[in-house]
Amino acid sequence: MTLGEKMRQFLKNLQPYSYGNYINGRWVSSTSGEVYTIYNAANNKQALAFFPKSTKEDVNQAVKAASNAFETWSTLPGPERGAILYKVADLLEENLHELAFMVSAEQGKVLSESIGEVTRAAKEARFCAGEAFRMEGNTLPAERKNVWNATTRNPIGVIAEIAPWNFPMVTPIRKIAPALAYGCTVVYKPATATPWTSAKIMELLTQAGIPNGVVNLIVGSGSTVGDSLVAHPDVKGISFTGSTDLGKRINQLTSSRFAKTQLELGGKNPAVVLDYSDVHQVATQIISAACNCSGQRCTSISRVIVLQDKKEELVHALINELEKINIGPAWDDKANMGPLVNKKHLDSVQSYIEIGIQEGANLIYGGEVLKTNRYEQGAYMKPALLDNVNLTMRIAKEEIFGPVITIIEVDNLEEALSVANDVDYGLAASIFTEDLTVAHSFAEKIESGMVHINHGTASAAHLPFGGTKNSGFGAFSVGSSNIEFFTELKTVYIEY
Repeated sequence: MTLGEKMRQFLKNLQPYSYGNYINGRWVSSTSGEVYTIYNAANNKQALAFFPKSTKEDVNQAVKAASNAFETWSTLPGPERGAILYKVADLLEENLHELAFMVSAEQGKVLSESIGEVTRAAKEARFCAGEAFRMEGNTLPAERKNVWNATTRNPIGVIAEIAPWNFPMVTPIRKIAPALAYGCTVVYKPATATPWTSAKIMELLTQAGIPNGVVNLIVGSGSTVGDSLVAHPDVKGISFTGSTDLGKRINQLTSSRFAKTQLELGGKNPAVVLDYSDVHQVATQIISAACNCSGQRCTSISRVIVLQDKKEELVHALINELEKINIGPAWDDKANMGPLVNKKHLDSVQSYIEIGIQEGANLIYGGEVLKTNRYEQGAYMKPALLDNVNLTMRIAKEEIFGPVITIIEVDNLEEALSVANDVDYGLAASIFTEDLTVAHSFAEKIESGMVHINHGTASAAHLPFGGTKNSGFGAFSVGSSNIEFFTELKTVYIEY
């Protein structure tokens, strides 16, 4: 039986379950008494689960549980916290296929991507387990005799963690695991569109030995649950991944009480193509980075900036790669791109294509909505490639968050760098060149948090992840940089 067939069987046998919130180690109903339904992204007739429309009172209960748990969790030796996180990583791998089926069902991405996402989550959890052993301080020479000086790192307290819908497996782990490694406790709010995988994560955390109250799950709208979490006086830090506008609002809500923020926001990521030995390799890297997760990634490549004499050959190669994409539901073993998360988001992406055409861009490939046969019950579209794009157009400036690629022609490296930097975002950037000097110069001058030389915007499980300008604020997530957010520095003087 193929993996796709196993997923079909999994969904066929599925009995939708009604979840509550996970507070202090148990599932509890919301005080609102209201629930909503989430549906299969590739089959909008199939209900997957039911979740609560939570209230401010639910948030208060979760924060109280996390506050109480912090007293004991923060004093647990780091190696013991790390040992639990190693178990979490093992459990993610042991439940790989079930978790991948859940991710694909609620979010829509194909199974190969979901399996990769679960595997990546396990890697990040395992790295964070090691970080629990490495809360390093320093001993420093004293100015005076008989004085010993040191710095230490201490967990800041309860963390509110708010995630988007595009990576329902890796984003929760990316936020929860470092918080636990450094001794913080968590109130976690998943996106209302994709909370199902998060419910399973709560079960695995408990199975790994996470004590009651250390991680709590609250499901509900951003305006009610998110705002209440962000504004709660006992929440000491907010880790948020989502739109730049919401990130700015969170900073406004927290600034008056000096709560720490870690904001991972939007992107408008360029691929600058200057020269190459194999145009097909370049096109493969760009299309993969643009169309993975159906373009619904903050690190998706959405702008291809290419020298005039390379443009025709590159565009031909890009179209050749786009034609290899097989669009379909996750349980189709031949599919390598799934639907968008829902029709509302599909409509938003389509509106950008229409705006681009109205502004003078040429749609040279794809872009159409797929509606017939197996596409009837999902939000499917063909990736779009638009040429004749210039910097005055909205499609060249604004994050579309879908499989839409724009081609911008330039005359030289200086113009390419200027165009690449001429947006409000600065998350990830790629450059394709065989000139090492040019590559280093680009890496130095590009205004982005992450730079990729001769490959797409794939990141690693142990390197800092984040952006500049409107793409991020606060400590980078992933890797060792997390310590700057989840802990605070303390200086100790001892006279003897």
